[in-house]
Amino acid sequence: MTLLDPLLAEIRACRHCAEHLPLGPRPVVVATATARILIVGQAPGTKVHESGIPWNDRSGDTLRGWMAVDREVFYDPARIAIMPMGFCYPGRLDKGGDAPPRPECAPLWHDRLLEHLPNIELVILAGMYAQARYLGDRRQPTLTETVAAWRDYGPRDFPLPHPSWRSANLIKKNPWFEAELLPELRARVAVLAAQPSASS
Repeated sequence: MTLLDPLLAEIRACRHCAEHLPLGPRPVVVATATARILIVGQAPGTKVHESGIPWNDRSGDTLRGWMAVDREVFYDPARIAIMPMGFCYPGRLDKGGDAPPRPECAPLWHDRLLEHLPNIELVILAGMYAQARYLGDRRQPTLTETVAAWRDYGPRDFPLPHPSWRSANLIKKNPWFEAELLPELRARVAVLAAQPSASS
């Protein structure tokens, strides 16, 4: 057992926001000290809530396609850590779509988790909530502009749109996404996911 294991157990037992969660708490997080890639997304959807497996939905299929990794690599915690902005399914908005991640979650857990992830070399920031926390004032006025400025945030931080159906329009209107951004993302992922870090 590592020092990370008790923290992960504490997170998975968290009930801090239980009264606000329509399906109840089921924190979803994946991390080991050897991981070199960290994915920071938004919050689990209903399919992920049901399975307990992060990115186990159509958005996950899209993200794996962008990264050019199969499920075996993607779900190898020795290579890739997954830490959403909210660990539990937050419910739906009245106007449709999932609610934002619970605001309490990242302040409670992210810094503590990052202390135990010393080998992270690439942080994939999928969506505006992750970018707001980790890029802060360095963000551009819109998500599209932030993603277009991806070179400015490297080599550690790599902003992406959230890989939902809503990103299709951004990709269609901006050919640089597939022509320039994805090849660079895939090249970095290929190197860092080739084998876990020797450190633990």
